[in-house]
Amino acid sequence: MKTKFKNILIGITFLFTALIFAEQTSRKVYVVPIQDVIDLGIPGLVTRAINLAETDNASLIIFDIDTFGGRVDAATQIKDAISSTEIETIAFINRRAISAGSLISLSCDQIYMTGGATIGATSVVDMSGSKQSEKSQSYMREEMAATAEKSGKNPDIARGMVDEELSFEYLIVEGDTLQVDDIEGRKEGKLITLTTELAMKYGIADGKSESIEEVLSSLQIEDYEIITVGENWSENVVRILTNPTVSSLLTTFGTIGVISELYSAGWGIGGTIGIICLTLALGAGYFTQLASSTDILIILLGLVLLFVEAIAIPGFGVFGITGIIVLFYGLYLLLIPDVPVSPEIYSEALDGFSWAIVVGIFGIIFILRLIGKSAFFQKLVSSDSNKTTLKKNFKNRSKVE
Repeated sequence: MKTKFKNILIGITFLFTALIFAEQTSRKVYVVPIQDVIDLGIPGLVTRAINLAETDNASLIIFDIDTFGGRVDAATQIKDAISSTEIETIAFINRRAISAGSLISLSCDQIYMTGGATIGATSVVDMSGSKQSEKSQSYMREEMAATAEKSGKNPDIARGMVDEELSFEYLIVEGDTLQVDDIEGRKEGKLITLTTELAMKYGIADGKSESIEEVLSSLQIEDYEIITVGENWSENVVRILTNPTVSSLLTTFGTIGVISELYSAGWGIGGTIGIICLTLALGAGYFTQLASSTDILIILLGLVLLFVEAIAIPGFGVFGITGIIVLFYGLYLLLIPDVPVSPEIYSEALDGFSWAIVVGIFGIIFILRLIGKSAFFQKLVSSDSNKTTLKKNFKNRSKVE
């Protein structure tokens, strides 16, 4: 009996010691900066950071947010990545989370804001700052509401951040009905933007902290290890390649290079540059989810039609014209986000693509003329001409003999 009691006592002591040791082990906290413009390079950073945190058994992921917004499709990808992880997530709004930054913040489990910070003003606008169509606003309005609701935030405030036509006098916050008389955006014609104090009052923010260390202190996390995940070189390259201007120029030079190579003898520098440009444009688009499998198949179909026209059918006919149309249509689709957008966005994409084609054509003509005047090119042409003359002389000599 005494032996059994002794064994139980030893087991309890061992268990208690193990628990104390576990409590003393530092908790890993991953910090991911989301700052400046939200473009298609940020989702890759967020996804990679979340994967690292999950592999490392991290206790918490803090997103250090300071942004005026950016691309809606990029923000949606970030929101989906944050919502899919089982690790607790914190949005630390370090000054501002405007527009797309609001959606990202609301997708986190908790929100902490610095003094004087703001969150809101999430209406969808085009590049000129003009409000987009109701289709785009409706998508963003309900996306914000659903995200807020999942995180336990008030969906009416989230909708009011997108739609200035909404108005209300009362809100239900944590089961209590509050009269709203201090939010400017509660009135029709105004978008909701909340300061730190108002965000805390209406349950959007969970606390006020001036640093990540203060956030951890508020969460009663004392023994921790902070691991900051920044952008790597590949994510920086993707951000450059998915820039609308760069992407348009890559697709233009790539298309012109491949087409010119198909209708010339042999394989030269034009085709090589064309393949490299198209690979960069398509690869960056695919990895950032801007290019779908359908877009890539359309582009490949266009190239196949051009190849058939150049190899199997003499002249330039139906296959060639159809190939060019299909190819340019596929490249145009690369500029359209995978979210509902207004006709203005399609028009802007078409204008940008058209200008890129014009600039690309004139650029290639200028480069070819510049190269044609160079001493190296003249020597190369002269060498080829001499080779051709020698071949003809050899053939003529063979016939005489």
